[in-house]
Amino acid sequence: MAYWGVTDDDVDFPPGDGPTSGISVTMTAGTLRAIRERVGKRGVSAYLEKAAQRQIERDNLDELIADFDKVHGPADPEAVAVKRARLTGGATNAGAAA
Repeated sequence: MAYWGVTDDDVDFPPGDGPTSGISVTMTAGTLRAIRERVGKRGVSAYLEKAAQRQIERDNLDELIADFDKVHGPADPEAVAVKRARLTGGATNAGAAA
């Protein structure tokens, strides 16, 4: 579809934006059954769209973390546990007996 001489291929749409486009997807029968049980036959495309968007977000975050680690080194596990506890209101597992 073109608007004022611009085609969809000329526009860089972010994930979740732009016109829809049909594709063929191959997946295992068990996965497809599980999706249909959750959303019905008519909700499969929307479910897969959301799942793909979440995966793209995770991939982007993984790349960001990898870039950060290259510059600053890996995070200190104890410091992460303390910050996680602060965010979740829980106790840290650092130094806890097994």
